[in-house]
Amino acid sequence: MSPQKSFGMAVNEALRIAMETDPDVILLGEDVAGGGSREGDDIDEMGGVLGTTRGLVKAFPDRVLDTPISEMGIIGTAVGAALTGLRPVAELMFMDFLGTCLDPLLNQAAKLRYMLGGKARVPLTVRTVSGAGMGAAAQHSQSLYWMTAGIPGLVTVIPSNPAYAKGLLLAAIRSDDPVIFCEAKGVLGAMGEVPEGDYEVPIGEAALVREGSDVSLIGMGAMVPVCLAAAEQLAGEGVQADVLDLRSLQPLDESAILATLEKTGSVVVVDEATPRSSVASDVAALCVDQGFDFLNTPVRRVTAPHSPVPFSKVLEDAYMPSAARVVETVRGLR
Repeated sequence: MSPQKSFGMAVNEALRIAMETDPDVILLGEDVAGGGSREGDDIDEMGGVLGTTRGLVKAFPDRVLDTPISEMGIIGTAVGAALTGLRPVAELMFMDFLGTCLDPLLNQAAKLRYMLGGKARVPLTVRTVSGAGMGAAAQHSQSLYWMTAGIPGLVTVIPSNPAYAKGLLLAAIRSDDPVIFCEAKGVLGAMGEVPEGDYEVPIGEAALVREGSDVSLIGMGAMVPVCLAAAEQLAGEGVQADVLDLRSLQPLDESAILATLEKTGSVVVVDEATPRSSVASDVAALCVDQGFDFLNTPVRRVTAPHSPVPFSKVLEDAYMPSAARVVETVRGLR
């Protein structure tokens, strides 16, 4: 049995392994080192906003770099560093700040390999926190992975547990394409078994995390535990649910989605992002477009409302998809 570790510990372990095995891996962001003294043991290690990178600056003092409070500067620098042959891991504190640094991602990182005929690589990883559930209000709680997943040339992944977090981050850092690595707030406190040593979770492969035959629940990030909780409740009602963890939003594992649809004939997609232009809408469209003959019921989506995230705890709880909403949706299909 593998040891139990938190999501943050798994991310930290992946970063340490990547930096130990490849001297070209660097880490940069706001307070990833701490901004304190760099002499001896007096380094002030904040380890980023959630302390995830704590300990790394002591091990790699020349490769863990504090930056100014400028997301455009962080991501622009990281894109340039990737083009020179380094493998930067840039921490974008909250995904909400994507708007302040979109140009180097949208028009540079995502396009240069294509525009230069494959002669250039942009091995950049952007770690960022997404989603609601921590009372961080409308400007620090958005799930904008649908935006990066929709940009050709960018890869977007979102792990649902510590084991996937470690393996996906190592795969992302070693990829020659720019990867947006989303850390959903709803699973940041999760504990789970994490295999020891160096391993990768393949990018672009979904994981079937529960077997069933009556309905397929498809989730991502923090919505996977919601799907699993709903599946457990449904089992008590005699309904057996497949639960598919997408893990990778671009590339999307279309074959795994269609396989679970063919098995059950009924799909509910659970996504904490807002519904318009969402991953949930994309998956639903795929099921209708390529899996129509498998469908026994309409495809349903359980998402946040098309609204900013409320600050009020009561409203925020109501805003986020819940197991109860998923169960009620499945009941409506039967």
